[in-house]
Amino acid sequence: MNSSPTSILLCPPIDIKKDTNTGGVVFDSSLLRKQTKIPREFIWPLSERPSTPKEFNAPVVDLQGFFQGDEASTMRAAELIRTICMTHGFFQVTNHRVDASLAQDAFDCMDEFFRLPLSRKLRAKRKPGSMWGYAGAHSDRFSSKLPWKETLSFGYHEAGPEHTFVDYFTSILGKDFERMGLVYQRYCKAMKDLSLAIMEILAISLGVERSFYREFFKDNSSIMRCNYYPPCQEPELALGTGPHCDPTSLTVLQQDQVGGLEVFADGEWQSVRPIRDALAINIGDTFMVCVLPMPINKLMLIVSLFKGRGLVINSLSLLKRRGLVINIV
Repeated sequence: MNSSPTSILLCPPIDIKKDTNTGGVVFDSSLLRKQTKIPREFIWPLSERPSTPKEFNAPVVDLQGFFQGDEASTMRAAELIRTICMTHGFFQVTNHRVDASLAQDAFDCMDEFFRLPLSRKLRAKRKPGSMWGYAGAHSDRFSSKLPWKETLSFGYHEAGPEHTFVDYFTSILGKDFERMGLVYQRYCKAMKDLSLAIMEILAISLGVERSFYREFFKDNSSIMRCNYYPPCQEPELALGTGPHCDPTSLTVLQQDQVGGLEVFADGEWQSVRPIRDALAINIGDTFMVCVLPMPINKLMLIVSLFKGRGLVINSLSLLKRRGLVINIV
């Protein structure tokens, strides 16, 4: 796939604007929704499109006992997570203490941003080399097999300035977005706390000192990403996010209830049914390669990266979908 900036030439009646600053194109979902066909740049090869997958029986880990200090419940959770990590590395957690009203506020702020006219969203356009900002279909980086999505990304570090998010959003979008900054500051803090709790359980499951990974990751940086998948008129031809592994240590995903997430487990792509108020967890490649005591050599590790570690794909629908993602570096 060519990663250099490029212009995309589209035949009428499709109207996608050209970005004169980068040479790429601008993904304007409000215009694309008015067309009966999607542009060819968004069509994925037949061999890479998901068929009708069977449903993945994603393990569910209840964290209530852990947070209440119940050692027996904590050990059961640790043993379940250990089994998961030795197979596919993907599970969902309930009773995680991320407040449902805070999550709804985060989704509401996300909707508010992506409803803006394209010209407003582009004020937050991600600059080359930066993790902060807005991107549409990654069309600034690729010229084919484009993902049918818009993203808004920003970094989080708990030791950073208190009003970093507020300053960022108000400086590029205006004073009306002060609340958005406050909401995402609180949301990222809640996700950081959950991630450290999961790291503690991972330490228990691996038989190391209980606080080892909590202490190791407590000063970590995280990447927050809001993914918006607009309605697609030909969802069978496109993907919201292509097949990939998470290169970081831990991913926490908050889905809406539309669905579309798939993981590669037991040699095939399988769909993940959203569980209301649950959070999806994927053990990233960094943690797997550096930490998990798996008796494998390099060749087997490569196989497991592609066949056994929560490879993720997002298929599309005629409905909009949203997802909030935290990647722990």
